[in-house]
Amino acid sequence: MKLYTVSAALALPLFALTVSSWEVRRGDEHPFIHVPLADVDDYTSGKVHMMIMEAMTAYVDEIRADVVHATGIFDPTLGIEPVTKYTPCIDGYAVGPGPNNTYGCRNLDLYSFTPHGDLGSKVKVGNDIWGWAHTSSEGVTREFGLVGQMDGTAFVEVLPTGQIAYLGRLPTQTETSIWRDIKVFDLTKLLDTSLLEDPKEFSIETDLTSLYDGLPAGSSHNVVAHEEKNLLVAVGSVPRLSACAAGLIFIDVSDPENPVTAGCAAEDGYVHDAQCLTYYGPDEKYNGTDVCYSFNEDTFTIYDISDLSSPTVISATFYHGVSYSHQGWVFDEKNQSYLLLNDEYDEVFTRGWATDQKTTTYIWDIRDLSRPVLTGYYKSPAVAIDHNLYIQDGLVYESNYRSGLRVVDASSIADDPTGAGFFEAAFFDVHPEDDAIGGEAQFGGAWSTYPYFKSGYILTNTLERGLFVVKLNKTE
Repeated sequence: MKLYTVSAALALPLFALTVSSWEVRRGDEHPFIHVPLADVDDYTSGKVHMMIMEAMTAYVDEIRADVVHATGIFDPTLGIEPVTKYTPCIDGYAVGPGPNNTYGCRNLDLYSFTPHGDLGSKVKVGNDIWGWAHTSSEGVTREFGLVGQMDGTAFVEVLPTGQIAYLGRLPTQTETSIWRDIKVFDLTKLLDTSLLEDPKEFSIETDLTSLYDGLPAGSSHNVVAHEEKNLLVAVGSVPRLSACAAGLIFIDVSDPENPVTAGCAAEDGYVHDAQCLTYYGPDEKYNGTDVCYSFNEDTFTIYDISDLSSPTVISATFYHGVSYSHQGWVFDEKNQSYLLLNDEYDEVFTRGWATDQKTTTYIWDIRDLSRPVLTGYYKSPAVAIDHNLYIQDGLVYESNYRSGLRVVDASSIADDPTGAGFFEAAFFDVHPEDDAIGGEAQFGGAWSTYPYFKSGYILTNTLERGLFVVKLNKTE
């Protein structure tokens, strides 16, 4: 099992907080003080990020304190029963056993639900999710989920029936944290079939292939994997005013037992999340090079990382309604012409196209990497904050906090990048507590989704409930 955690100090050359050859292009006015690349900036100082973290912390404190929500229908002390059998979406609902276990849905069936407590967590609060599949020499494929929780990572196998088997967990390396991010390289220890009957608590000392200790202060907000290059990228690594400015920190894991720092990209400061790929697309200047599409709080920033020791910013672009550029994904990794971006706070601040607080997804034309163009947007029918989105075969899988998993058909993007042809193909609402009031642009519900299993099973991890396994029954 090759798992990577991060800590300790990194010594790299200092950088200058100056704009070089790339152009910062600003959209409309901001809800915060915005002076690009200056210490007084509300973004650069960390003020905006801290505000979001404090709001999330307050919500988690609420559910952990067993406070009854304003709707009066959710009390964490009551618990929610697991769903251990196929539960189809019928007439707009999937109905599980017991109270607080009925979920609004369309075109997504529920195959199982497992509370965080049943996945070994004592804190019972979840966060990120990722997946891993292994095909044996006999052609048998097994699928696994890595379930992020405040106090560690739970490992499950997704069985052919859609139910899950709990295999064990890796406890937190340091302390409990609301934020835990997971990417995968080699998890062959999970193939031990004895774990199906006897789940194991893996050791942070003996079950790790290596421990990377090259970050400035021992933690990062997120971790990104460039799968073709055996490259990990730590982002949001505090402090913000370190040599790497909480930007992209490159970790070469070609030798997994000896991960080494390969450089960092500090020029545009803090990076919240990114997707790093070998570039294939219409911008001939960059074909075959490595790029990172990065979401830097107040900009959508694109880096050329072909030379890890000297990465460059290709472009950094503000946009209409920007409040907190959070995460995004290219529409097609083999033809990188378009990208979809979610802004985590535009619904909260009713900014730009999100004045009605319905989840808004931004559409970017990236055919010229030096000048990305915001061509339009998609608006969900539901009120909610968006968090993470991933794309597979023209479908966008959005984890929209309290409105749950939303599946958007974006296959019309090349013909009409305004988003006019986008439509919601399916949804599964994992947070029914606010349905009676039409939804809320607040934290809670779905944190992230993994939609890449060949079986079609989709994993959605939530903060206050647990792990849902769903599957499309059709799309409209």
